[in-house]
Amino acid sequence: MLKSAAPKSLRWQRAKQSLLARQTDIFLSAARLMWYLWWDDTIARRFPQHRNRRAQWLVGTLLDLGPTFIKIGQALSTRGDLLPAEYIQALGQLQDRVPEFSADEAIAIIESELGSPLYTLYRDFDRNPIAAASLGQVHKARLHTGEDIVIKVQRPGLDTLFDLDLRVLRRLLRFCQRYLPWTREYDLEAIYEEFALVLYQEIDYVQEAINADRFRYNFRDHARITAPKVYPKYTTKKVLTMDYVPGIKINDRQSLEAIGINVKEINQLGICSYLKQLLQDGFFQADPHPGNMAVSPDGCLIFYDFGMMAEVKSIDKDQMVRTFFAVLRKDTDQVIHTLTTMGLIEPASDMAPIRRVMGFVLERFTEKPIALQEFSQVKQEVSALFAQQPFRLPAKMTFILKALTTLDGVARDLDPHYSLMESAKPFVKSITIAKGQSSGIGLGELTKQAREYITYKLRQPSPTERLIQRLEERLEQGEVELRSRSLETDRAIKTINLALKSLTYACLTGFSLLSGAVLLVGAYKVWAFAAFGLAGLGTLFLIRSLIALTIRERIDRLVK
Repeated sequence: MLKSAAPKSLRWQRAKQSLLARQTDIFLSAARLMWYLWWDDTIARRFPQHRNRRAQWLVGTLLDLGPTFIKIGQALSTRGDLLPAEYIQALGQLQDRVPEFSADEAIAIIESELGSPLYTLYRDFDRNPIAAASLGQVHKARLHTGEDIVIKVQRPGLDTLFDLDLRVLRRLLRFCQRYLPWTREYDLEAIYEEFALVLYQEIDYVQEAINADRFRYNFRDHARITAPKVYPKYTTKKVLTMDYVPGIKINDRQSLEAIGINVKEINQLGICSYLKQLLQDGFFQADPHPGNMAVSPDGCLIFYDFGMMAEVKSIDKDQMVRTFFAVLRKDTDQVIHTLTTMGLIEPASDMAPIRRVMGFVLERFTEKPIALQEFSQVKQEVSALFAQQPFRLPAKMTFILKALTTLDGVARDLDPHYSLMESAKPFVKSITIAKGQSSGIGLGELTKQAREYITYKLRQPSPTERLIQRLEERLEQGEVELRSRSLETDRAIKTINLALKSLTYACLTGFSLLSGAVLLVGAYKVWAFAAFGLAGLGTLFLIRSLIALTIRERIDRLVK
């Protein structure tokens, strides 16, 4: 009889973890990632299949390194300013594909934390978990009073592993800041501190219970938004007990439509609930992936996981409100102004490229989901924009972007043609007719912006008038003339750079050949062959650079 092979043990599952062994694993993986990023950016930039393979390697490595790095990968999936698009796409699909731990371990933790034998606490307990992730797993049970519940049990040894990993990451951060000066511009220290704070909060189930109660209170007047009730008597730092609230996974469109659920309505409900969390409550679920959201048979939206919540301060919330309604109004200047005030855009001497790209995004993508391939229409402006690096992402925005991009993916699964503006209408309407204060939550800025938006829609000019206004603005600001000059200058600079690069490779190749010949005459054969090898490598780079220069010159002649 054939026996199935035991699943391969992952690096983070070793019984005893030493600081040196863990540091070696993490540092080698980080060094390999940096090498791949450099190689793909300089050598294989025209071969996206290479970057796709590297991206899949990164996902596998993060899963192998364990829970800390799975969470890092999920956070990095929003950081287009740090990683290439192929990596962002692969990390966006990263799930906690980790093996469950044994029911005996789970029972031991429950009994230790709650201080009583299992069947003194529960009438029934299902030993098979209904869900397992990197931080814990969930078992179904029934109380002696008859309520069906779920018990979330933290994975054994998780806090020790986090302590070890964060020590190593701190050392890696210091190494990068000392020996890799280019990493300083990304504010890695602030990102590390924010990530560590959220990570430890996520494994504190008492904090998660508090978050769940606060979330339920914020939506107490919304009958179609629900969250499981927490049982404080059966909850500790490592054990969380909540109501069993079954539902259909939110991205399971086929099952939803089979029971008569309107998926567009669910999309609208989800978008409006997040707008309320972000703009009104300032307290939002930072990880709205399909495993954390479901739909009940009567069409209610269910939120499950409250370990990864984030809070927005009131001053930032006001700025977000202004930005949101400026996006709806397609007010480019207001969007740029508020993003600059929030620190998301750094002021530049020439804001025209930023204004062009922002205008393009607002005009094309507020009525439908963003299709990134359509950015090819402004490829030169986008390239110039990121070359100047006017954008930056403060640590506090990482989780907002993670929530929004994840929610966008869920919305597309339900309705590939969903419109943000259409989905947001019920929220805008509810705020517009709001009066005064609501349970201590100030609605002043929100109401003001909503009413201004309604006024804007009523007074909106015709498409022809908008086109004329836009043309006048561009002529007044000199953008048309500036653009043509900028493109000519850009082409010339690129040609000069390629020529200089070719000259550098030619000098390196000639010097290596000469050095090899001298060493060979001097009977230093090993060093001579090393020099000849370097000359061969330089020749390959020279040929590649000359081909690129020839193609560039031909393209420039065609354009002229």
